[in-house]
Amino acid sequence: MALLNDLINLDLTDATNKIIAEYIWIGGSGMDLRSKARTLTGPVDDPKKLPKWNYDGSSTGQAPGEDSEVILYPQAIFKDPFRRGNNILVICDAYTPAGEPIPTNKRCAAAKIFSDPKVEKEVPWYGIEQEYTLLQKEVNWPVGWPLGGFPGPQGPYYCGIGADKAFGRDIVDAHYKACLYAGVNISGINGEVMPGQWEFQVGPSVGISAGDELWVARYILERITEIAGVVVSFDPKPIPGDWNGAGAHTNYSTKSMREDGGYEVILKAIEKLSHKHKEHIAAYGEGNERRLTGRHETADINTFLWGVANRGASIRVGRDTEKDGKGYFEDRRPASNMDPYVVTSMIAETTIL
Repeated sequence: MALLNDLINLDLTDATNKIIAEYIWIGGSGMDLRSKARTLTGPVDDPKKLPKWNYDGSSTGQAPGEDSEVILYPQAIFKDPFRRGNNILVICDAYTPAGEPIPTNKRCAAAKIFSDPKVEKEVPWYGIEQEYTLLQKEVNWPVGWPLGGFPGPQGPYYCGIGADKAFGRDIVDAHYKACLYAGVNISGINGEVMPGQWEFQVGPSVGISAGDELWVARYILERITEIAGVVVSFDPKPIPGDWNGAGAHTNYSTKSMREDGGYEVILKAIEKLSHKHKEHIAAYGEGNERRLTGRHETADINTFLWGVANRGASIRVGRDTEKDGKGYFEDRRPASNMDPYVVTSMIAETTIL
């Protein structure tokens, strides 16, 4: 095993000018990540300099067998924390051979919204709070929970420490450092209300990069849990009953909101969001109705509420934002399995366009 580890950790930098590029894309479910690697001459730091590639879309639920070729367009590059050196992770989106985005490619439409001059002028910032649950592989039950049983009630676990309160911290810390190494703008981590549930935050990130960074952070987390023999779940309500669900609260501001007089801009944006509540809910993740019940720090799925410092609201405005008269707000509706390309671009479209 020592020799195997030595080989896995081989630094290729002095031996060759070749690098390994891991091309990453989103599969047919809209939530499953896929990847494969190729050898290129490096180093490379611009996705435009990377070649397009293809894959068998009939094996990912994205194309029929008789016309199965799907083309990968490289869009963003991150340093590879697993292979290190000059090796890279490449976020791609997927197109037909004719150059049309396939139905599960949500990045293409988002990029169009973010390249609109009105949106570009407002420099939209996002901070996404990604909650997730770590599960024991064979039994699909949260780590730290007794098999077939339940831990003590919620209360001591949120930001808790100790072997009886925090389960899986080694995975969480490994992910934190790997994201920093990769160049993801990860801004923090914490243990969540339900034991075995954790959160990391990505941002502030501008425009389309928020989606790229969250997807690569999810990819890195999946790879680390693969090594650890644990399953990561992005289900918005992994355990029924009196346990918190998992969300992806999305913090948002525009240039106008961050400047003096921004509070009025925030209030207008919230009003616009209230008129499109149903459309946003429909796009904010599958199974969200099991989470947005009006309990466990949520607003009911059919009700639009906003408030200052209210964690039971659809939209929460922070005390500092109210006091300063400018700042940001938090959309608490997105589920943990939401597509960040969809959510971030939809918020920009509703509030700016």
